[in-house]
Amino acid sequence: MKYTSIFFLIIPLLIYGQNKFSSNNLSFYGQKMDLKKIQNFKENKIEFLKTRNESIKIEGEILSTCPMKGCWMKMEVDKDTLLVRFKNYAFFVPKSGAEGKSAVINGKVSVDTISVAQLRHYAEDAGKSNYEILKIKKPELTLSFLADGVIIKN
Repeated sequence: MKYTSIFFLIIPLLIYGQNKFSSNNLSFYGQKMDLKKIQNFKENKIEFLKTRNESIKIEGEILSTCPMKGCWMKMEVDKDTLLVRFKNYAFFVPKSGAEGKSAVINGKVSVDTISVAQLRHYAEDAGKSNYEILKIKKPELTLSFLADGVIIKN
């Protein structure tokens, strides 16, 4: 009886622990959102960067995700590559299989300088060789996105 109780307590945590919901070929991560009011990143990029404290919802193609935990992803949005991280490290996306899929992200965009240490960490997560990791010697200026919600179209 004791083990049955533990089983019924653990299963919901495993299933719902990452705030993932699925519905009609869509997978939701983080805060649930809808597909309404997706903004045009290409036309409004400068305005978005000026008002970086406001949330925006944009769509793009997933280029890669963190193969270790799913704690970041790179997306192409209108010919720009965004490094997408997840607010408060509160949720993760799939570690594999998302590449090439369309995703909608909601959150805040900014221009960030990624340190050499952080770039090396990302390269290590991505499975790069020691040689490739040690070649990273300069910080990188990048478009970053802090997402509070993600929808992946399956």
